[in-house]
Amino acid sequence: MPSDFARSPAAAAPARELLVDTGEARVSGLLAVPRNGTEPRALLVAVHGAGMHAGYFHATTAPGLSLLELGSRLGYAVWAPDRPGIGASADLPADRITLAAQASILLDAIDAYTTTHAVGAGVVLVGHSYGLKVAWAMAAAGRLTSLVGVDGAGSGIRYSFAWSAGGTRGEPRAVAGDRGPAWGPAHLYPPGTFTRAALPLHEMPAVQVAEGPRWPADLRAMGARIRVPLRLTFADHERLWPTDEEHVEELRAALPNAPSFTVERQPGAGHNTSLGWAARAYHLKVLAFAETCLLLRGSDGARSPHVRQEDAGSRPGCRA
Repeated sequence: MPSDFARSPAAAAPARELLVDTGEARVSGLLAVPRNGTEPRALLVAVHGAGMHAGYFHATTAPGLSLLELGSRLGYAVWAPDRPGIGASADLPADRITLAAQASILLDAIDAYTTTHAVGAGVVLVGHSYGLKVAWAMAAAGRLTSLVGVDGAGSGIRYSFAWSAGGTRGEPRAVAGDRGPAWGPAHLYPPGTFTRAALPLHEMPAVQVAEGPRWPADLRAMGARIRVPLRLTFADHERLWPTDEEHVEELRAALPNAPSFTVERQPGAGHNTSLGWAARAYHLKVLAFAETCLLLRGSDGARSPHVRQEDAGSRPGCRA
């Protein structure tokens, strides 16, 4: 790992640190691969949300919560990169960590990753909150021919709060006994979740905060270019986004060319679903969606002709 970024909490098995060099940026992150060196069914690229780092998808406060652990046990490679502007790429200039620039850098990082790692039948993007915005932007770019679907939670097109004149977020309605709109009731999370030793926190760059009010227009501008199956989950204690049918229909209208768009509710979950007790239930559905995407691709787990398989080590790009 680069000396200027020490992840807290530190990576734990089966995840390991991975640094991908795109030439423009060093993208840090966590990787878990199938045991015994078997080729993965596919690659899940898990993109974390605001105020977090890649450890969001590798919660260890209770057994079974980690997407990296579950996915690798079920035959997938799961790579959770730190979004550009986070971790090893925290020194990138502001104009290279906007939403569009993040999408471009992460696509470059996937290209670099595939030169040294097997990815199986294709790529599924998994995004949380702001990370799902980035995943949708990656899909809209049309560059990733191995992309078979995008899953995610905790995003939408219309916020449940207003933005202030300075581009900062207004506060959603208060709920008694709640830990705040990004969390919901404390009982949704294992003991110890809210200690600094367990929280995968990382400051969100100011330029990314300032883009928030533009998001509805951004999604409407790019949504028609997304042409892969989509799935979206709302936690039943979601408070940053409306979960009513009117909001869902607005989303469908903004994503008219997705061959399928499934919207589900996750019981027993708050906005940060992958850190709570509901994480395993949610992640199993993510993997079921990935399996369906592979079937729709016509591969049923076979190697996709769109994914280049290079001799490991034949090119520079990634190192653990």
